[in-house]
Amino acid sequence: MNFKKILFLMVTGVSITSLGIAGCTPQGTDLEAGTQPSTLTGQTETETPAATTPTTQPQERPGDVPYVPTPQPVVDAMLQVAKVGKNDVLYDLGSGDGRIVNTAAQKFGTRGVGIDINPERIQEANENAQKAGVTDRVKFVQQDLFTTDFSEATVVTLYLLPEVNAKLRPKLLSELKPGTRIVSHAFDMGDWKPQQTLNVEGKTIYYWVVPENVPANLR
Repeated sequence: MNFKKILFLMVTGVSITSLGIAGCTPQGTDLEAGTQPSTLTGQTETETPAATTPTTQPQERPGDVPYVPTPQPVVDAMLQVAKVGKNDVLYDLGSGDGRIVNTAAQKFGTRGVGIDINPERIQEANENAQKAGVTDRVKFVQQDLFTTDFSEATVVTLYLLPEVNAKLRPKLLSELKPGTRIVSHAFDMGDWKPQQTLNVEGKTIYYWVVPENVPANLR
């Protein structure tokens, strides 16, 4: 008799405990979808870990230029000559590890967009943005330079190659608003003469401003 009573109490206790746990689990929680209860992970019921959101895709074609980072002193000079500020939107074409966009956001509060075709560079740039604490001001997009819309930009930076600059020039002049500043590390834009040329630690920087009326020979 005592054995049956003990067995009954054990079974009843387990059932009550199970009901208690189920009652404490937030309704609608989907563990398989990556949403975790706050009592287990410290996250809110609706948070999804960032790692579940893909930020890159397979590279669609080979890049136009090899990856060579711009030295930080040159980055600083490029941003200074363009007079970037918190009201600017900076597009870096071929953004690599994101240092131009991230530096502009960190030093001047500039909103920035980095464009690169290489998914490894996009991942690296996003990691660097997190380290710099500027993810609220910048984003990095895996796209082809020749199909990207630059029209939002007030400043454009680039470190490409002469032939790529020449191919890109008509697109820049047709999409960018008059007054938009363009800064290039190392390479010019052919017969579009720069308004200013700088030399920083043996590196050349070219600076242009998009004119109100673009000459036909530059389009």
